[in-house]
Amino acid sequence: MAAPQAIDPEILPRLDPEYVAFHNKYVAHLVPPHSLPWDPAIRKGDTVPGSAEVLSVGSVQDYHLSHCKVRVFTPEGTPPPDGWPAYVWYHGGGWTLGNISSENAFCSRLCKGAKCVVASPDYLEDSFETLQWVFDQGKSLLGVDPTRLAVGGSSAGGNLAAIISMKAAELKPLPIRLKLAQLIVPVTDNTALHTDDRYPSWKENANTVWLNTGRMLWFLRRTEWDNSPIFAPDELLAKSPKTWIAVMELDILRDEGLAYGERLKKVGVPVSHKQGNVLSVGRELVSDAVENLAEAFGTL
Repeated sequence: MAAPQAIDPEILPRLDPEYVAFHNKYVAHLVPPHSLPWDPAIRKGDTVPGSAEVLSVGSVQDYHLSHCKVRVFTPEGTPPPDGWPAYVWYHGGGWTLGNISSENAFCSRLCKGAKCVVASPDYLEDSFETLQWVFDQGKSLLGVDPTRLAVGGSSAGGNLAAIISMKAAELKPLPIRLKLAQLIVPVTDNTALHTDDRYPSWKENANTVWLNTGRMLWFLRRTEWDNSPIFAPDELLAKSPKTWIAVMELDILRDEGLAYGERLKKVGVPVSHKQGNVLSVGRELVSDAVENLAEAFGTL
């Protein structure tokens, strides 16, 4: 009997042999969550099988907000005179999966490599509250410099980071000016389907590893701009901060991520992007994200 997430024969030749070995060890035997009856306990499982080790940082502490917890990673050493720069990270999981521990390894690398405080919320519904909390209380509570803030996220978390970067610029009476938004394999268009031609990667990678069309359609939500940022009006989109977008060659979300980058460029937002293969997620993409964030914060 084939493993529940066995690699599709058409995809297999396009994968790096090292990833194939990784997938067969950590992923192939797992039953896809979208094929199971819904159970809230599913959020407690690993969203990133085979994740790297968590690096040692100065401190890791959880804080309780009104509806969720936030995990805060603080660098080692003495903070700069004006405080640490701070980065709010939103984990992936299709707005459904994942928890406060899902991406500890990645957060620890950003904290250590970019020399910044990293705050990552548990529930994504409270994503904007987390940024507001860091902005309002970060200086006194976390030793943060509120003039050096950035946001980022992967997949559904990248979707939230894009939306929050615009909401932050619209905040009254005092907008939150972000130094950077990092969008890693972001969902930018929740109206995308495998049956349309706007984003060829949906058809090209329909049976790809991990996030195939079956799983993605299980995640899809509404179509307003605050769920599909690619539909944001130009005047709002133009308020987005400098943006770094990372996409993967075999990802169904590849083309909508690139299309979002083109929309940002057209309204004058500085955009850079990286396209890699599957292994880049665990290797050079992480180091590139750290370097990009450190450059934005001036901590290189």
